Amino acid sequence: MCPVCTVTVIAGLGISRVLGIDDVVSAIWIGALIMSLSFVTVNWIHKKWPKIPSKYYNYPTFVLMYLFVLIPLQLNHVIGISGNTIWGADKVVFGIVVGSVALLLGALADKYQRAKFKKIFFPFQKVIFPVVALLILSVVFYYITLK
Repeated sequence: MCPVCTVTVIAGLGISRVLGIDDVVSAIWIGALIMSLSFVTVNWIHKKWPKIPSKYYNYPTFVLMYLFVLIPLQLNHVIGISGNTIWGADKVVFGIVVGSVALLLGALADKYQRAKFKKIFFPFQKVIFPVVALLILSVVFYYITLK
């Protein structure tokens, strides 16, 4: 995650606030983006340096990706706003966690379906499963946080 991407995430949260979209809904997509970029980075490292055991870069890559986003959000006072909570947790942090888990579960659901039925049911299934999971959660949390 580059500094420009982090600034874009912060700007995206600001724009979504102006549009009236709740922070938790925006953060769901931010969490999914971080998780996705983490997987892409791990795959890139594996292809670039295949002799390096993955145990040396998998966990640090994921941790660093989240820190590269969460630290600037904290420093810019996007995280930790009084009253900006859902179920006792900060909406941005909560949304990032939910979005990350949703993307991961969508990807695992696709892998499970492929293993069980030994085929792909529709084009771009690998993309559609996680995106549908994110869309469903976005709609659910939009209505939960509707004022």
